[in-house]
Amino acid sequence: LFDELRGRMREDEASVPVPDGDWSYYVRYRPGGQHPLLCRRPRGADDGEQVMLDGDAEASENAYFRIVEASHSPDQRLLACALDLTGAEACSLRLRDLEGETWLDLAIEQGHGDLVWAGDSRHLFYTVIDADHRPRWVRRRDIVSGDDALVYEETDPGFFVGVDKTESARFVLINSRDPDTTEVHAIPAHAPETAPQCLHPRTAGLEYSVSDHGDDWIVHTNAGGAADYGVMAAPIAEPATAPWRVVVAHQPGVVIEEVIVLARYLVRLERAGALPRVVVRAWADGAEHIVRFDDPVHEVGIAAGYEFDTDTLRLDYSSPATPEHVYDYDMARRVRVLRKTEAIPSGHDPANYVCARLDAPTADGETVPISLVHHRQGVPGPATPLLLSAYGAYGMATDAGFSPHRLSLINRGFVVALAHVRGGRDKGDRWYRQGKRHAKTNTFDDAIACAEHLAHQGYTSRGRMALHGGSAGGMLVGAVVNKRPDLFNVAVADVPFVDVLNTMLDPELPLTPPEWPEWGNPIEDHEAYRTIRGYSPYDNVAAQPYPHLLVTAGVSDPRVTYWEPAKWVARLRELKTDDNLLLLRTNMSAGHGGAAGRFDCLEEIAFRYAFLLKVLGRTETLAFGVAGKTLRGAPDVRAQWWHPNRRGRGCGRSRGCRAGPPDHRGNCRPLRYRGRGR
Repeated sequence: LFDELRGRMREDEASVPVPDGDWSYYVRYRPGGQHPLLCRRPRGADDGEQVMLDGDAEASENAYFRIVEASHSPDQRLLACALDLTGAEACSLRLRDLEGETWLDLAIEQGHGDLVWAGDSRHLFYTVIDADHRPRWVRRRDIVSGDDALVYEETDPGFFVGVDKTESARFVLINSRDPDTTEVHAIPAHAPETAPQCLHPRTAGLEYSVSDHGDDWIVHTNAGGAADYGVMAAPIAEPATAPWRVVVAHQPGVVIEEVIVLARYLVRLERAGALPRVVVRAWADGAEHIVRFDDPVHEVGIAAGYEFDTDTLRLDYSSPATPEHVYDYDMARRVRVLRKTEAIPSGHDPANYVCARLDAPTADGETVPISLVHHRQGVPGPATPLLLSAYGAYGMATDAGFSPHRLSLINRGFVVALAHVRGGRDKGDRWYRQGKRHAKTNTFDDAIACAEHLAHQGYTSRGRMALHGGSAGGMLVGAVVNKRPDLFNVAVADVPFVDVLNTMLDPELPLTPPEWPEWGNPIEDHEAYRTIRGYSPYDNVAAQPYPHLLVTAGVSDPRVTYWEPAKWVARLRELKTDDNLLLLRTNMSAGHGGAAGRFDCLEEIAFRYAFLLKVLGRTETLAFGVAGKTLRGAPDVRAQWWHPNRRGRGCGRSRGCRAGPPDHRGNCRPLRYRGRGR
């Protein structure tokens, strides 16, 4: 399986270069290399490459290594980077001279990973975590003098702080937030020693993020009852007191997920009915157009690049059957230019696969979207194995993009389905609110409704399904197998948040106070206590049969501490009444994100898939693709030393939250690379 997965990976993979002034920046891998190389070359040239940071070389003496973030200075002479050397998400911040290609004397530990340059290329803003692993301080380092100053301290233990920069590079932004409330301070990037200006004081339930355009702040916000967000404008001179003007009105059920502000365009990524769309608005006349994609199930991402005064928008697009396509979209001419198509070296024809969207009815009258894919030659039926994945937390929508790794299941006859359950914003803020706090059990009931609907529609049957979720999605797995163990033959719970009640009762844990708005505060709210006690997987294990289970943990995990899944597995072993496999693997050299190297990630995925294939009886031959090929050398599924891949996007709304829905590509956590933009 590992060889099969690796055969779909282009080993010299490289990103599409992004221009910034005289240079173009990109990330690539060398054949056989585990870690990325951060590179640049002269703009418009095909040669003259400079390797700014060699991830393989830096990782050679570390059991764990991940480049969390990298940011080149505006004058393009320096590279700041944040390196995680333990998996505990406490970063070492380092500085590299790109002209001399040497490391400078910068020793900052316990960084959170945010790195933002001031406009003078001399001052670097960064965040530092406290003893409870909470991003608490924003500091500013003078690279020339070595002076280090405290810029901002977040004193509320329920809030995390981060630092960013507007697309124009005019302002450095300090963002404080919990899952429901935001406060932003701004500093002129050309005057980095200026005291931060609060744009609007924190108000419970008010969320906002800002960019700048001309004399205005452009505010992406839920102000004025805009539950699914709108876009407003406020004068830069007095944003806290002057009335905010509507730029893009709120549309109930259409979530504005992301906004990019450029010199001539306002771009927004929206989601309606669990499908994304890109809308471009010209500042000159307010004219809007939608960038359309035709697949019934797909995923789209947007990126501004480093340059503010541009007509070009970078888009990436995929569907469950279609590999990623990267486009440069000319917003003036409304023309897409294909820059890259994800290569599958072992071969892949999207026409061989069927994508579909279903809607599962629930007992309370809602319908839950399901995105699914299967091989065209594999007509689903009651004997068909099906993998159902779900997340449903923090308002994070579930992406329905391409994963080359899933082909190892689909080509063996699996249907792969993604349930867009409540708790995410797949169908708007209402969908999120109906899957949090006192309504959290809707998330689990939705997953059950999706499983039953898939069986009723003839895609599979009870006992032929596998359930998967990671982190907060692992909570879903635990709650569902407690409530309906008969539906699933096997389940995989990656770094699962399963000891919910005890965790939310302990205010000393770093993630507990910031997450009371998401789950409820059982210390002060009796109803929250009863609700959490009623679904917390650890507290509801019963003397009953359970599916085959694979459970993972990471010893350095700061988000889901390793003893949570260990306690859950111990209680399951004590009470369950079956002889099914129950495996626990604790990674002793990684944290919440699992292995960092790209091939190490493939080994994790291979074991997870071997576990599923073994239990569901699909190990012998490929049903499609390479006909008659035998799966050999599959790891013993009883082994205790492995854990499956558990990628998460993390929650952009709360930097401290547990990892988001699994990356649709199954890849390692993406490297954050910044230049002047964000």
